[in-house]
Amino acid sequence: MNIPYGPLLVVEDVPNVMELLEVTLRFKGYPVITARNGQEALEKIDVEHPALVITDILMPKMDGFALAHRIRTNPKTRTIPIIFLSATYVTPEDKDFALSLGAARFIEKPIDTEDFLLTVAELLTQGPDTLPRPLTERDFYTGYRARLEHKLRHKNTQISRTERLLSTLPEGQRPAFDALLQQAKNDREEIQNELNQIYKILDELKRPG
Repeated sequence: MNIPYGPLLVVEDVPNVMELLEVTLRFKGYPVITARNGQEALEKIDVEHPALVITDILMPKMDGFALAHRIRTNPKTRTIPIIFLSATYVTPEDKDFALSLGAARFIEKPIDTEDFLLTVAELLTQGPDTLPRPLTERDFYTGYRARLEHKLRHKNTQISRTERLLSTLPEGQRPAFDALLQQAKNDREEIQNELNQIYKILDELKRPG
């Protein structure tokens, strides 16, 4: 079977990881386009019609879960294979939710490039998978809420640990951990804002039409 027409879209907000994936794929002759978050990815998908989407899960603005749901619920894009990339602390529930959205594969970081390239080649040359039915809006947002609440708990724990550590460090070591703490607080605020939107959407979905 011929490789489908269209570039491979890499969606990743960490520059060195994006560069690694892009260079690895280009070295094997694949055309590659990139996006830094799900929102940017949807704009690229609309114009470029990629043959495959490789996306991180945890990203600002629109994360991988929301991106996959948007791809799957659009008749024009729902058959595009999706590979999810995850950090090692992503839970089994995160993985199950990703697969319920129709992800073809789930690869954990740090990425084994040989395994990654094999996975890409398999997905581009095999026939279309039988995809699960797209989740309903209520099922998606209920599952998404649970994943975001887990992320928020993880971030709160991280912030508490960093704050405790800061009080014990000598003056010279504090700036680096101060920067980490500020980034974690920014991340927490972003997650909380996303959650607030999800709560509002779920509340609206509960109301009789």
